[in-house]
Amino acid sequence: MLPKIFGISDLHLPGSTGKTMDPFGPQWVDHGQKIAVNWHKMISEEDIVVIPGDISWAMKLEQAQADLDLIGSWPGTKVLVRGNHDYWWQGIGKLRKILPPTVHAIHNDSIHLQGINICGTRGWKVPGDEGFTQEDEKIYLRELQRLELSLETIKTPGEIMVLLHYPPFGENKEPSGFVSLMKEYNVSKCVYGHLHGSPERGVTGVVDGISYYLVACDQIGFAPLLIENIK
Repeated sequence: MLPKIFGISDLHLPGSTGKTMDPFGPQWVDHGQKIAVNWHKMISEEDIVVIPGDISWAMKLEQAQADLDLIGSWPGTKVLVRGNHDYWWQGIGKLRKILPPTVHAIHNDSIHLQGINICGTRGWKVPGDEGFTQEDEKIYLRELQRLELSLETIKTPGEIMVLLHYPPFGENKEPSGFVSLMKEYNVSKCVYGHLHGSPERGVTGVVDGISYYLVACDQIGFAPLLIENIK
């Protein structure tokens, strides 16, 4: 059987905080268990699972250790980028020291797995979004730089996939600078999360040659979404 690549984000595991997602609706009750069950049904050790952010509610790295170890114990090779709620993600060097062997974190760099170059960054609000401020613009421009740094590290030929936590299109579905950058570097796929309860805000499918996938876990039934079979 050919290996596959899947995506799922916004796991919002509790860390050591005890925080649950139950207040956000009945679909979130025991959501971590739902993800685990579906993961073990669908994912083999040869597969890749990309997780674009909002991984744990932990506030400090040591509080996230249990969640990272749990993800590491699940089948497959996992690739992470940071989400806006991943406050525990402070210092890539320290993080990589505690990651399980099957879990990889991207920060201003990329990873080549089974012929696929995986890049990414958190992303941010984009110009034109409601309430977009001067501070948002600074973060947005910095995140654009981080994505370009990630793309520039590619040394091996192959398909390019970008992971973003925030969607690369604005609330009006206009493309942002992230889309322009992905076009410039011939990215074929973009996998993102962050959008809850408003799937109509997300852009999915092929747009100008790039395939977009919204993988926030509540939007995909708390089961990893198949992105592609790896040839």
